[in-house]
Amino acid sequence: MPIIHSMPENIIQTDGLTFFYSKDRKALDNVSLNIPKGAIYGFLGPNGAGKSTTMRLLTGILQEQQPTIKLFGKPLEGQLPEVFNRVGSLVESPALYLHLSGYDNLRYIAGLRNVPEEKINEVLELVDLKRNANRKAKQYSLGMKQRLAIAMALLGEPELLLLDEPVNGLDPNGMRDIRQLLVKLNKEKGITIFVSSHLLAEVERMCTHVGIISHGKLRFEGTIGELAAASGACRVLLSLKDAASWYTKLQAEHPDVIHEAENQLVLELNNREDIPALARKLVNAGAEIYELKILNGLEEWFMSLINQK
Repeated sequence: MPIIHSMPENIIQTDGLTFFYSKDRKALDNVSLNIPKGAIYGFLGPNGAGKSTTMRLLTGILQEQQPTIKLFGKPLEGQLPEVFNRVGSLVESPALYLHLSGYDNLRYIAGLRNVPEEKINEVLELVDLKRNANRKAKQYSLGMKQRLAIAMALLGEPELLLLDEPVNGLDPNGMRDIRQLLVKLNKEKGITIFVSSHLLAEVERMCTHVGIISHGKLRFEGTIGELAAASGACRVLLSLKDAASWYTKLQAEHPDVIHEAENQLVLELNNREDIPALARKLVNAGAEIYELKILNGLEEWFMSLINQK
């Protein structure tokens, strides 16, 4: 009978990860991360929060000062460098040979990693670069370069993908392309993805789990649903036709509703998760909504978290 290896619940785990660049400069302070297998985990925080330091430690670029990191249920220290046969990473700027075509960049990496050349077309298809495979990388847009770098990380068929700020500097279309690619890799290939970002909206749109770091300390960890719940009540501004009539209709269920201006109402919901239901209910009842805007909630709560010392 074949041997069945049970997978650990968490594919990445850190237990009180602390790191000093110097005696007076603590970059990480007791950070305990739990990244479940199959998750898209967004590691969220402002620039300088400790995201890149964490990424460098997870990829072995920086050496742990105490053994606190586990990958695939085992200490990282004892698995180097073999564990990176199971891990793809993009940390810092993508290292591309700009004078080579996209295909030849991948062929070079495939040769270094003893990956069969037939894998190249497969990853080019995955990242939607097959039509541009023979163009020189220097002719690629920034978003295409990022997708090529992700293709390089995918060549070895990794179980885990580590990406440090993959949408940094991209325009909205480029961000959307990377976001859709990561969701596709997670759903179709079952790849667990650990992605750092300073963009709350991007993490919200694609991640299943999130960790928020600020000043080297982990301020929150949980699912996207738990994140929304933790941020508490939110106030929303509704711009709609015949606001005075809707003000009267909404008072029974929302006694705190305010008739803000001629066509505007302000009301409070328990959390952001209640917004789609409110919008559906109003539209089904015949409301003509011009705008629905969050006045406070997740973003304000996030800002208060990351401003903690």
